[in-house]
Amino acid sequence: MVLLQPTYFSPIIQYVAITKSDKIVFETEDNFQKQTYRNRCYIYTADGKHLLNIPIQHNKGIKQKTKDVKIDYKDNWNKQHLKTLKTAYSSSPFFEFYIDDLLPVFEKRYTYLLDLNLLTHQIVMDALQIEVPFIKTKEYITETQNLDLRYLAIAKNSKNYNLNSYIQVFYQSHNFLPNLSILDLLFMEGPNALNYLESQQITF
Repeated sequence: MVLLQPTYFSPIIQYVAITKSDKIVFETEDNFQKQTYRNRCYIYTADGKHLLNIPIQHNKGIKQKTKDVKIDYKDNWNKQHLKTLKTAYSSSPFFEFYIDDLLPVFEKRYTYLLDLNLLTHQIVMDALQIEVPFIKTKEYITETQNLDLRYLAIAKNSKNYNLNSYIQVFYQSHNFLPNLSILDLLFMEGPNALNYLESQQITF
């Protein structure tokens, strides 16, 4: 069993951990933190590593729990994210294979970030064709006997994991960029993505 944060199209390392687990516990009772993968992911564009960020509604001076954070749609970030993904990955081997399944993320407006993140997780699990059940915490977990990998959600100064390389769309321009969003792996490796995840020799 592994303890994780629900994040937006999570980094590859999070799904490496998931493929090694029999159950997921998603922490939802913590306080929301900035500069984490809760509301961002990184993809590969012609200019290199590129940030996709989901704006959220802030309550000044008031801490929000992850489960209570609301999405801000005033700048139509969802349309921009979809456009950027199409520009970056339309020539990738499996873009057309998965894009229709991703559309609900960008075409429907979700009130809460948590609901959107859980949707992206389910889409990815369906794409990988694996079933690992999850539960949500009912209170903030301070001590656990489970494998606590909540730190994988920290985007700033994230650890450099020794992930195996695979061919990426702009590989020849910027070399291999490790631990991008799981979308990068899916678009490039397709059904082989699960084999890639399971083959990583990572000790958490």
